[in-house]
Amino acid sequence: MAVDSETTIDADAETENLTLVQAVRDGLHTEMERDEDVVVMGEDVGKNGGVFRATEGLYDEFGENRVIDTPLAESGIVGTAIGMAAYGLRPVPEIQFLGFIYPAFDQIVSHAARLRTRSRGRFTCPLVIRAPYGGGIRAPEHHSESSEAMFVHQPGLKVVMPSTPYDTKGLLTSAIRSPDPVVFLEPKLIYRAFREEVPSESYEVPLGEAAVRREGSDVSVYTWGAMTQPTLEAAENLAGEIDVEVVDLRTLSPLDEETIVESFEKTGRAAVVHEAPKTGGLAGEIISTIQEQALLYQEAPIERITGFDTPFPLYALEDYYLPEAARIEDGIRDAVEF
Repeated sequence: MAVDSETTIDADAETENLTLVQAVRDGLHTEMERDEDVVVMGEDVGKNGGVFRATEGLYDEFGENRVIDTPLAESGIVGTAIGMAAYGLRPVPEIQFLGFIYPAFDQIVSHAARLRTRSRGRFTCPLVIRAPYGGGIRAPEHHSESSEAMFVHQPGLKVVMPSTPYDTKGLLTSAIRSPDPVVFLEPKLIYRAFREEVPSESYEVPLGEAAVRREGSDVSVYTWGAMTQPTLEAAENLAGEIDVEVVDLRTLSPLDEETIVESFEKTGRAAVVHEAPKTGGLAGEIISTIQEQALLYQEAPIERITGFDTPFPLYALEDYYLPEAARIEDGIRDAVEF
């Protein structure tokens, strides 16, 4: 079930004007203060405050037993966190960049995702694996991956990709409180791109619910994470020509199929925007969902506006690889003018 396009905050609530990365830190702090079983761990997350300073200050406040600097060994970080989760803690391991997560892939899909079913419910695995993802920051190789589809394909995992500071804190809170493992991917391109009022107190944004960021009647555009902002920009640029509805999925597993279908039934045309490569990306799953549940409403082929089927390029071609507002506008026009 989608939420309203505008975030509603209680008028009496105390708020802070935070960037997205500050909202990550605030969400971690709030949950660590509330629940002593929440433990943060990863490379340089302690004294150094993390490569993007997402954990800055937590070590000084909560100490080395709850903010743990680990060796540079992603498999060991996640494997240790799985054991901690199975025995009652709520670890939040950080992987410095999503492109570094592959050594831990076996631990994630063979153990974390399967622990509940393997033990017939005797054990659960309440951990949140945080990782910055995506391109646009002129980083070296392995620093710009957007491989969310790999994790969505694994039963037993939840996959979350926020796009605003408010949602980031609320979704992270829900993820930490979840009894099952969550892969929480943070769009580092917009870590400090803009600010938003975020409640100082603890609150949850439910997992599995999309947000309609902009209502429209001509075409539905589905996106998430860092691509939400250029998609909204494209929609505004087309205003007066095409009335674009923008749906920010926020959670990719479980997918909010109800909102996807409800929006498409209203418009009959659609596009999906993501920065991951086209082949095997989540756009294909979203399109299949629409055609299974709303085929008779379809007026035109559904456009995929995505990254390319190549390794993420270095500096000179980085901006060309990422879908930006002009390319998104072209894709939307193709969907409408067919």
